[in-house]
Amino acid sequence: MSPRAERFTAWALPNEAWGSRQVVPHEVAAYAWPKRDGTPPQQAVRAKSLAGSLSMNLKLLREVGLIFLLVVSCATPSPAHDMDFIEVLVVLKADESYQVDLRIDVDALAVGPAAEHDAAEIARALRAMSPEDLDAAIERARRTVGRRAWVRFDGVKQSPDISFPFHGVAVSPGVETVPTVLGSTARLSGSIPDGSIELTIGTSAVFPTVHLTITEEATGGGAKHIVSRGGYCPPYRLNSPPQTPDWLQVTARYLILGFQHIVPRGLDHILFVVGLFLLSTKVRPLLWQITAFTIAHSVTLALSMYDVVSLPSRLVESLIALSIVFVGVENLMTTQLKPRRVVLVFGFGLLHGLGFASVLRELGLPSSEFVTALITFNIGVELGQLTVVLLCLLTVGWFRQNARYRKVVVIPASAMICVVALYWLVQRALLGG
Repeated sequence: MSPRAERFTAWALPNEAWGSRQVVPHEVAAYAWPKRDGTPPQQAVRAKSLAGSLSMNLKLLREVGLIFLLVVSCATPSPAHDMDFIEVLVVLKADESYQVDLRIDVDALAVGPAAEHDAAEIARALRAMSPEDLDAAIERARRTVGRRAWVRFDGVKQSPDISFPFHGVAVSPGVETVPTVLGSTARLSGSIPDGSIELTIGTSAVFPTVHLTITEEATGGGAKHIVSRGGYCPPYRLNSPPQTPDWLQVTARYLILGFQHIVPRGLDHILFVVGLFLLSTKVRPLLWQITAFTIAHSVTLALSMYDVVSLPSRLVESLIALSIVFVGVENLMTTQLKPRRVVLVFGFGLLHGLGFASVLRELGLPSSEFVTALITFNIGVELGQLTVVLLCLLTVGWFRQNARYRKVVVIPASAMICVVALYWLVQRALLGG
């Protein structure tokens, strides 16, 4: 084969062959002739590579769009009844009786485990039932509450009467409320056993975190607790003055709450941290991003809790979803971590801090240990984020320096992050979910 023919054969090879010293003769770069349009071969290779990369990115975005449309068409909005915690109010009455009110979705309990629709659809289903079927549904709700909420005096489990006090209560005109038939309160009531010393309240892990308030009419005493899923509150000693939690109790509870807000309940925050991890193949740039995110959300969390900064929850949650979309798209469009990303992550951290504050505001902070609760909740959030990073390292860290890491891990994972976050964005911004 003549030298000219050999050079032409090398030029005709696919892009993958270029740069391989075993396939492409070294002299091609030095002796290859210009094409007819005058473009030098090396520039043509770069242009062809750029066009191929752009084509791949456009194709990937089209696939993400199709997956997103599929998810949106098949998914249903998040139910209006979903709560991050439930309110439980305990009243120990002067006549030696007790009353425990749980603010829960009674309609959903009556319909049963198959209830996957929103509040209005569940209410319509209950109204359409015959009297016999409705009575059976109410009894089902009573049994469910009895299995999931527990009242104990001196360690002995009680068998309270269970009722739904707002069943059939008319709502005043003009008052906005979630559509319901049985109301949103389940009441457990009974008599306090003679000689009782301590009370404990517990719920099953099916219920979310409990915000518990105990009031004792005879003494004016009481207590407030945050009870984790499936747990009991600390024993409340009857006929005692008002109780305030000490700093150790506050530290333990709010540290756990902060951690749980990320792992396992904060899926949006988890995906954001995973998105940061995917593009950072080295530890130092990842730490810069995590540090910027931490400082930012710590600032807005504190400012929001002190009522310095406040934004509508719907706007904050929508912007958080948008920040996750941005991180996912950037992971797909670039292979290099640019310094400006740290600045963007700091800005996104400000938004996530407002999201953390909305949860913490709903849970409430003890006035006696306000600063302690605020700091330990934030530390719990950081531990949750570091746990996510550690799990990512354990899962794919060993593969990060592999040449196929981006194709096998970064692109598919970032595409799925985009799909999920886009759905959240539509749900939160347009559907109010």
